[in-house]
Amino acid sequence: QVQLVESGGGLVQPGGSLRLSCAASGSISGIYNMGWYRQAPGKERELVASITRSGGTNYADSVKGRFTISRDNTKNTVYLQMNSLEPEDTAVYYCSAVSFLNSVYWGQGTQVTVSS
Repeated sequence: QVQLVESGGGLVQPGGSLRLSCAASGSISGIYNMGWYRQAPGKERELVASITRSGGTNYADSVKGRFTISRDNTKNTVYLQMNSLEPEDTAVYYCSAVSFLNSVYWGQGTQVTVSS
């Protein structure tokens, strides 16, 4: 089992920045991929960014150039640096982890609101 705890959400004005953190605990040695998803009201959950154990990254087209995902394996933590935030980025952001056995784990979510 893997437990994920997100932090760092909040209210920010358009053009502002936030950094989300996701701390993993439990059977973390079995994790090979971690990522961030988001779900806006009335919309499906979508992938924002993901990072492999070796550091390979993948981004949704809508956030390329604005968001950066990174991980600190010594702290078992993955980060999402979000710059140039837009109202369309408003959503609940979820951390996810995928194990080598293809089990998927989710955090509880953190709200990000971009509004003036």
